[in-house]
This record gives sequence, C-alpha cells and structure tokens, in this order.
Amino acid sequence: MNTHGEPLKPYRIVTIPRFNDSRGTLSAIEGDPVIPFVPARFFYIYGVGEKAVRGCHALKRTEELIIALSGSFTITVDDGYSKADFLLNRPHQGIYIPPLVWHELRNFEPGTVCGVLASKPYDSDGYYRNYEEFRDALNKRTTQPKRPAIESTTDSH
Repeated sequence: MNTHGEPLKPYRIVTIPRFNDSRGTLSAIEGDPVIPFVPARFFYIYGVGEKAVRGCHALKRTEELIIALSGSFTITVDDGYSKADFLLNRPHQGIYIPPLVWHELRNFEPGTVCGVLASKPYDSDGYYRNYEEFRDALNKRTTQPKRPAIESTTDSH
C-alpha cells in the first residue's frame, strides 16, 4: 500500500539489457531480473490500422511483457485504482503487466511491431474481455475475507 492506502502499482516499465558493438545492438530477455516469469509464449502484432485499439482486456493468471520492437504505440493500464498511459517507442524497454491489469494499446505508428512475452500458453478462458466483469473480479478479490492459514500437522506414526 502507498501512503494514501491504495495498492502499489503492479505494472512497471522494464529496461531490457542492450549489447552494442560495430555490428549493431542485441537485446536479450532471460527471465529474472528483467521479468519475473519464464516465458511460455511469444506473439507479435503488426499491420495495425491508425485508429485501431488492441488489447482491451485483463488476464486472469497470465503475466506479460509488452515491447515496441519497432515503431511506437501508447498503452493504457488500469489496475482498478488508477489509470496511466505509457508511450512505448524503444525496443530496449517494455512494460510488465501482471494478472488483473486492464490494458489497451492504441495510437500505433505505421510500421509498428509490438512483441509480447507471456507466462502461459494461450487460453481463451483466461481473459476478462468486458471491463465490468474485470471490475467485478477485482471487487470480489478485495472484499472476500482472508482464509486463515492452514496449520501443518505431523503424523506421529
């Protein structure tokens, strides 16, 4: 929690290591500390129309790292408490999106390629595609009573 009693922002900008020499630049993502998950899927989005909006969902259990591999776009993230816009326009920076963060991608520059690393394979049931369902899931998550810890017992046999 921050000083205003709100949850800390779970999303964050990530800097991807770069290695430069006379042949060009290489960037590599190998899990921690760059991203807190082992990628299980990579996909990329391109050929997006000028007015198109992509994303428009929150993932239930999947984490993502979203990168502008070339070109630029704006991503809006919404953790249920606040919204923020980020311009992604460098291939050595991305944004980490944990589960239960609504996100929308827009303002794609012509020729943009957006790369996404995901922690789980595609699952069509793993999405909240309706904003109200997403908000309801957040409200249920924060209003349910915490379960007591289960005490471990030792079998004396």
